[in-house]
Amino acid sequence: MNTTTVSSTVIPDPVAAPAKAQSSRCPYLYPNGKRCSLPGLSAHSGSCLRHSQANATTVLPVQLHSDSEDLSADLLPELSEFSSGTDIRQFLTRLLVMVTKGRISPRRASVLAYITNQLLHSHRAITLETTPAKEQTRIIIDMPEPNRD
Repeated sequence: MNTTTVSSTVIPDPVAAPAKAQSSRCPYLYPNGKRCSLPGLSAHSGSCLRHSQANATTVLPVQLHSDSEDLSADLLPELSEFSSGTDIRQFLTRLLVMVTKGRISPRRASVLAYITNQLLHSHRAITLETTPAKEQTRIIIDMPEPNRD
């Protein structure tokens, strides 16, 4: 340290403050090409707090579900025709268990649930088509008139 003595008082020479180094800035680049001006944090791999949180979703391992995986053995062990509401309910129960265990993606499960809903509606339509339409029934209630005397 350089010191200067003036009238028996020791005064340190002024030291220039280090300029903000390029490497201490967040490396995030905006779409317009400008770099983030916030300081980077070593705990967040050099990114500022805002951009480290934005990048955290891409860095964390995500369990990928294969939408082409054959799940018929788990979802359809004894169900074959979905001819009753009970079959559909059992299928939806198994589907719910598989989603909660993470074996099937929520997107795929929602598609399967939608198809199941369409099957349920088709059961109702088939029932209405096969049940013979009854003649219009008129209900006549024979009640005595009130006494108005």
